[in-house]
Amino acid sequence: MSSIRLARRAATALGLLALAACGSVEIAPEPILPKPVVRPLPVKAAVLLPGDQRAFRHTETRGGVDWLVELGAGHQRLAREVFGALFSDVRFFDDAEAARAATDLAVIFEPRMEQYSFATANETGGGYYAVTISYRINVYAPGLRLVDSYTLTGYGNSRNRAMSSSEPLEAATRAAMRDAAAKFLVQFPQQPIGQQLARGEPLVAPAVAATTGDSNKASAARLIEAVPVLETAGAPRPVAPPATAPAENPPPPAPQAPADPPQKFTADAATP
Repeated sequence: MSSIRLARRAATALGLLALAACGSVEIAPEPILPKPVVRPLPVKAAVLLPGDQRAFRHTETRGGVDWLVELGAGHQRLAREVFGALFSDVRFFDDAEAARAATDLAVIFEPRMEQYSFATANETGGGYYAVTISYRINVYAPGLRLVDSYTLTGYGNSRNRAMSSSEPLEAATRAAMRDAAAKFLVQFPQQPIGQQLARGEPLVAPAVAATTGDSNKASAARLIEAVPVLETAGAPRPVAPPATAPAENPPPPAPQAPADPPQKFTADAATP
């Protein structure tokens, strides 16, 4: 067995011992995004960030360890940077009624985190942490009338190079946020709604009214996917951790990276 492999196994074992000793892992990751190279659309947009998203957190107990991931602050920062880059004039609202009553808007977005999941270095079997964050972005016409809904998933991973389990998990979470941001920044202007806004055409909601948060009533749901983003050079290809928290005993099987990740946008019609 090579000395490099022995060193990696020793580092993983020491990390597990340190994790067991501390009994809990708490992180509050915020994305670190490069300045987007996009041309802002010349329209007035708004972003709705309700209370449940501003305070979003993921908690679970796995293998006797309590995990707490505070995502609300990072989600707000991500939304401000992404939509601030996409539009020349953006307003942010904490309250749905305030967004509904706002005037002179062309579009209102509601970015929502729907699920956060992760796999530890021990679970992946590859010496790295993997994170998946599922998002839904509701798009409203003025008056908060639901027009469409986009879903996308951010993938990220990070090598377990530190004694602390919080560092690689935080790095993988930032990578997943950045992955989702890159997908939306690149692909939204190419979507029908993005092109419609660029032409200065008003958005028209479906005949059936929908309220904020009731995304299943949208006339269509579209899936935005692209090649995942890596947190560090040389890291393995990101994989999706289990959809639900793994049972404490036995541990979940190691996720397998897809041989050929999707390379282009796909759209699927959803049931109204």
